[in-house]
Amino acid sequence: MTEKVRIDKWLWAARFFKTRAQARDAIKGGKVQLNDTRVKPGRTLSIHDQLSIRKGEDEFQISVLDLGDRRVSAQLAQQRYEEDPASLARREAAIKQRKLDYHAHADRVRRPDKRQRRQIISFTKPK
Repeated sequence: MTEKVRIDKWLWAARFFKTRAQARDAIKGGKVQLNDTRVKPGRTLSIHDQLSIRKGEDEFQISVLDLGDRRVSAQLAQQRYEEDPASLARREAAIKQRKLDYHAHADRVRRPDKRQRRQIISFTKPK
């Protein structure tokens, strides 16, 4: 465990972003806030800092538990932070809603296939 870790490096090591460049861009774009304030990528973290991370449609509210700067497996990376239960519930509800929306649009009306076109032609054809 290190004593000082840059926020962009920690976000990469905790597997919130695939690359440090993506983490840096998210921080510069205002998608990451430390203790409810906007920060720069070089800002150092300390234990028990509160992070707010917006990634796509999801928003994470987490508390830092470990300052490791090495990228490890996903299971070990999840032990570096603790997510707020309300944040977790909001994300799970949003995931369910997106799945429902996807299934609602999956049954959309499409162009008629060959058999349906023949039926339409025979039905509309004047006798």
